[in-house]
Amino acid sequence: MLGAIYIGMSGLSAYSRGIQTVSDNVVNLNSPGFKANSAGFRDVYSSGGGGLTFSSPSSEEQFGSGVRFGGGQVDFSQGDLRQSTGDLDLAIQGGGFLILKDDGETYYARTGQFNVDEKGFISLQGTKYHLTVLDQNNNAKALNIDAMRTSSPLASARVKFSDNLSSSSTSASVSNIAVYDSNGGRHVWQVNFAPVSGVPGQWNVTVVDDLGATVGGSTLKFIGSIPDPSQAEITISYAPPNADPMSVVLDFTTGVTSYSAGTTSSLRAADTDGHGVGALTNVSIDDEGRVQLIYTNGETDLVGSVALADFRDPQKLTRVGAGLYQNTSSGQGRLLASGKEGIGVLLSRQLEASNVDLSQQFGDLILIQRGFQASSQVVSVANDMIQQLFGIRGQG
Repeated sequence: MLGAIYIGMSGLSAYSRGIQTVSDNVVNLNSPGFKANSAGFRDVYSSGGGGLTFSSPSSEEQFGSGVRFGGGQVDFSQGDLRQSTGDLDLAIQGGGFLILKDDGETYYARTGQFNVDEKGFISLQGTKYHLTVLDQNNNAKALNIDAMRTSSPLASARVKFSDNLSSSSTSASVSNIAVYDSNGGRHVWQVNFAPVSGVPGQWNVTVVDDLGATVGGSTLKFIGSIPDPSQAEITISYAPPNADPMSVVLDFTTGVTSYSAGTTSSLRAADTDGHGVGALTNVSIDDEGRVQLIYTNGETDLVGSVALADFRDPQKLTRVGAGLYQNTSSGQGRLLASGKEGIGVLLSRQLEASNVDLSQQFGDLILIQRGFQASSQVVSVANDMIQQLFGIRGQG
């Protein structure tokens, strides 16, 4: 009978742990990235001693010794993906974990809201956990963008033209062509075209700056309706003040024609390289899981692929709270970029919701309550039997 009390007490203890697990799942219904724990139970057996002692199973007589809480397993199935507004709100569709570092410690997460902190790291909001990217050796390193807040200037070297320079036009011009010097200074050019008298298909090309000064010039020749390849590129040498001398090629090789269109020409500067100094305006993650920096000068830099970890057995990970895990096992997960070799796809402006199934949790709640109630009844009945035994002894 004492053994029955101990067995009943094991049920009370195990089901108390079970209700704690279910309650933790339920209250984290709206915690981003939360993974539900299962409430598992395991039977306990002993050999000999009427269920009161534990020894190696050498005796043929075995007794049930109750139940224990099995610890359960974490359900790592995908939670719903929900749209968010932050450029650095990240979630993973499929397997894998984000890798975060802080003071030599490594943490893993399925989702998170990140921002650029005061030290230039991309960090989980409200923490010092830094998002990592893959370096050249495929190691995960914390990314600091402090030294990347400015985009250096690039001197212009080529202006590409396209569309039609009317063969019957008496003059044409392409204005508002912005070129940049080595210091990022912006200079606005206008390219003027005048037909060479008596020579069909040949044009004098003159370049003037925004002050009206002539920068340079040459001759453009057409063979039929297309530019003569030997004259389709015109090099303009320019010495801007307080900057390095520069050579800019006016490129007419592709997409330029010369058909008769009256006095109207549609010739335009389709593309100009070079840019001025730019300030960082936005940090985001592109469709391939790379950190993207956007500047005021229109430039975009890609500074690394966000590191993702893939574990053979995620059950080896240990929860540390706030949706974070640590790897306490000896096994090392693979480090991959988004979408590589079966790893999940990193998504920006999305967060992964909790995967708790509320209806299942309520079902488990009822079963655990019944188990606890039944265990308490076992303890109560065994106690009554002992009291009766003591009463019989007193009557004798």
